[in-house]
Amino acid sequence: MKTNKTIYSCVKCGAQFSAWEGRCRECGSWGSLQKENVAASKEKAENYLPLTPDQIIDFDKITGAKVARISLGEKEIDRVLGGGIVPGSLVLLGGDPGIGKSTLMLKVADLLSRQKKTVFYVSGEESAEQIKLRIDRLNITTDNLKYIPLVSVEKIAATLIEHKPELAVIDSIQTIYSEEANGEPGSISQVRAIAVKLLEVAKQHQISIILIGHVTKGGEVAGPKTLEHLVDTVLYLEGDNVHNFRILRSVKNRFGPAGEVGVFVMTSKGLAAVSNPATAFLSASEKAVPGSVQTVVWEGSRPFVVEVQALVSKTSSTYPKRSVSGFDLNRLQLLLAVLAKWAKVNLSTFDVYVSLAGGFKSADPALDLAVCLALVSAKSDKPLPGVIAFGEVGLTGSLRPVPQFDKRLKEAASVGLVVICPEVKKKIVSRKVKIITAKNIKEAVRSLDGIDC
Repeated sequence: MKTNKTIYSCVKCGAQFSAWEGRCRECGSWGSLQKENVAASKEKAENYLPLTPDQIIDFDKITGAKVARISLGEKEIDRVLGGGIVPGSLVLLGGDPGIGKSTLMLKVADLLSRQKKTVFYVSGEESAEQIKLRIDRLNITTDNLKYIPLVSVEKIAATLIEHKPELAVIDSIQTIYSEEANGEPGSISQVRAIAVKLLEVAKQHQISIILIGHVTKGGEVAGPKTLEHLVDTVLYLEGDNVHNFRILRSVKNRFGPAGEVGVFVMTSKGLAAVSNPATAFLSASEKAVPGSVQTVVWEGSRPFVVEVQALVSKTSSTYPKRSVSGFDLNRLQLLLAVLAKWAKVNLSTFDVYVSLAGGFKSADPALDLAVCLALVSAKSDKPLPGVIAFGEVGLTGSLRPVPQFDKRLKEAASVGLVVICPEVKKKIVSRKVKIITAKNIKEAVRSLDGIDC
């Protein structure tokens, strides 16, 4: 027996309710619930059985082949993509508004256009004249770059299938709509329908597609969970308007290692790859100041030497302020407790500020020791010239070795004078730098007394 069930769906977040409400309880939007009728029928479900069996594929009869990639010729972008763009792949690029996503995609289009490969640029936000102004400013090759002024995903799909370009850029997915889905452009239902449609086009016709997605105020790409499991690769372009550095980070990649990063600098001619990214985030000042300690973090498959800066000042408030930039605030709270408990460095009456220089962001546990020593240096007003520290700090105050220890030590020896690190089983010998090992945070803090200022 057939029955009709009425539900109300939010056009903003896709949440469903059994009765109409003025405000969505999931996303807080007012007047966003729309009525939908869902047909439920046991007869309809039974009509699918019995099903006709399909072909079964034996993996032993399949010859494995290396994935063919389109190399862009730009080392930093190829690294993040795992070696280049895979034909038929669907890539999601996220980032804050104005961070340079469109500029990066025009750079990719230029690299492919120079290789005589066709690129279609689909934009629902800017006109052809606006994009042409940016193209002229960036000196982009337009011989094989075409513009499609469409916002209907059905029309976009038909155009891509007919012309079959090597790459299509959708800028952005929030401005495209599907005639087969409910809701306004940018809603969960629309984003899901568009991604599924473009995924079908990419896989069936071997057309690589890059979707640009804006980041919301909460720091997430619109419909993140819906899109992340659909696409093959998820990239984020990080940075801020103060610093010129931009970091392209891979958080998911079905065709290569995830976690790789590429470093770029924003110039008047667009994004340019940094020639020596390992030391790009070091301070230009040669004079050591209190609260500054260098460290070696590992991002992707290579090390980066980063400067940790800390500021400690007497608070005038009942609740001292803790502020971070590029570092996890909860991790800072934990390290302050460890310093107070095991190293007798109490900062409960001080405002504490911690920042990674150059706008760098990292969650590497090797930052722990450098942050602790930078805080001690800032409180004691004692500079630590040439000091590089890395190691994970445990709740018991112990120092733990971090992955890629030998490679971090080698990179630290190339730029520093003194390396403070956890103890390891094998003996550490270096002719270039002085190495100080410590079992716990108390020993690491005490070792600062033997460093000449």
